[in-house]
Amino acid sequence: MYYSSGNYEAFARPEKPEGIENKSAYLIGSGLASLAAACFLVRDAQMEGKRIHILEKESHPGGALDGDKMIAGYVMRGGREMDNHFECMWDLFRSIPSIETEGVSVLDEYYWLNKKDPNYSLCRATKNRGEDAKTENKFGLSDKGSMEIMKLFMTPDEDLANVKMTEIFDEEVFKTNFWMYWRTMFAFKDDQSALEMKRYMQRFIHHIGGLPDFKALRFTRYNQYESMVLPMVKYLEEHGVQFHYGVSVTNVLFDISAGKKQARRIELLRDGKEESIDLTENDLVFYTNGSNVENSTYGSQTEATGMDGEIHPGGTFDLWRRIATQDSSFGKPDKFCMDPEDSNWVSATVNTLDEKILPYIKNICKRDPLSGKVVTGGIVTVTDSSWLLSWTINRQPQYRNQPKGQVLVWLYGMFSDKPGDFVKKSMRECTGQEICEEWLYHLGVPVEEIPELAAHSANTVPVMMPFASAYFQPREEGDRPLVVPEGSVNFAFIGNFAETPRDTVFTTEYSIRTAMEAVYTLLNVDRGVPEVWGSVYDIRDLLNATVALRDGKKITDLQLGFIQDIVLKAALKRIKGTEVEKLMKKCKMI
Repeated sequence: MYYSSGNYEAFARPEKPEGIENKSAYLIGSGLASLAAACFLVRDAQMEGKRIHILEKESHPGGALDGDKMIAGYVMRGGREMDNHFECMWDLFRSIPSIETEGVSVLDEYYWLNKKDPNYSLCRATKNRGEDAKTENKFGLSDKGSMEIMKLFMTPDEDLANVKMTEIFDEEVFKTNFWMYWRTMFAFKDDQSALEMKRYMQRFIHHIGGLPDFKALRFTRYNQYESMVLPMVKYLEEHGVQFHYGVSVTNVLFDISAGKKQARRIELLRDGKEESIDLTENDLVFYTNGSNVENSTYGSQTEATGMDGEIHPGGTFDLWRRIATQDSSFGKPDKFCMDPEDSNWVSATVNTLDEKILPYIKNICKRDPLSGKVVTGGIVTVTDSSWLLSWTINRQPQYRNQPKGQVLVWLYGMFSDKPGDFVKKSMRECTGQEICEEWLYHLGVPVEEIPELAAHSANTVPVMMPFASAYFQPREEGDRPLVVPEGSVNFAFIGNFAETPRDTVFTTEYSIRTAMEAVYTLLNVDRGVPEVWGSVYDIRDLLNATVALRDGKKITDLQLGFIQDIVLKAALKRIKGTEVEKLMKKCKMI
């Protein structure tokens, strides 16, 4: 497996790998990473679909990319923000046919939609019960805070092993708009991984200027299950891929000798009965180790979620732990799943039932939620919420079968253990109706109207996710296993708890990238995996980001000492009349 850039290999089809007709594949789980791996097996490795088996413990596919109407109501555990430089993702979806429009791909319809209806926010944050926080798209960083960020950006990965952001930043960063934007958009907590923070900054340096108003983001037409999962499932089923539901894998056993690791048996429960699958080197196993929606607990309009942070037999973290005992290269799952109090948050889906709540929404987002176009353009953060509540409304309807005139709102709170500002209970102790009351309070709904609207003008379904941001727990090299561990001949880890260089976890791109790398490595597919977009090496993006982070101030506005001022003036004099000066002027550095 190797990386490529440019469009030479992007449009090339690889030759059929040698011996592919004798190989089979077993994919544990049916989340985005597994579905993507199966698609790459079909498209690029040219494996027969009937030889590809997806083993899923639930009754339906999708993993964390859910979108469902349960008995309690509509449920979205989360949403996905995407950008134009998800290279592996768009490489995949250019090949997946739309299930709505004949003759076009998922990428085509996504591209056309976001061209016609570009995303941006008209109100990023509120305070004082629905009042615009007037961030004015500013980061509010001091020179000292900017230097703390610059220091993190330049620190080698190995020096950030197990380091928390509280060890890097102080109040110069934590009390700024920058940190409010960052932690609510990506769900970072102050004491989580500085290494992941650095990776995010480098990965998305080309979008720093769009962070305050979300103009860099793009979204699917419907919820991610209908817009992404269903087209992939249809594509795979049409190619004969075998989906096995109600199958819970309990262990994968290995033969490990010097320089070689071979998965030899899958142990599983099918409809509660023990079975096993014997494996040879020609039987490939792709395993999504860990999940940020593991042990999710659901509430309803009248029930709270509670919290289940235990590791249960048969769960994905339990399986990873069993596999990890067999070799040190298989990672350290306990690094991510043993502190649910630090990694949990609660989300909720509010289904408005009439138009009574809509005027309060319009007052904040400045758009009609029923227009069918961009509404909030991303999350709206309630800056003075004790839960640190954020909410968003994507294009409506969010479900194809959603009743006309109804709006689905997704909200989440990062601090599920703190009492609310209106409902004096923690978020995990609140029913859906009570969570809706807290949200309406922060929308500015008159207090006397809140209980009635929450009870009769909305239906709210909350979900507790104990490991929602477990990806960001402080870590070091080896805690996440390599996609294909050294010496592995038929086994790969895929998904957001596997390790691939430079890219960022908690993204759809990461799931698809690890899947692509796994398939190309184990089957020696002779086509380059698109490298992570190289904006971190592009001087234009670096200069633009530097100006954006300092809210447009020029480098001559820096508060430097006497000697540094002299050095800066001398440097600017040396570049006068050169291409460097032209570039710096274009980027508004000088």
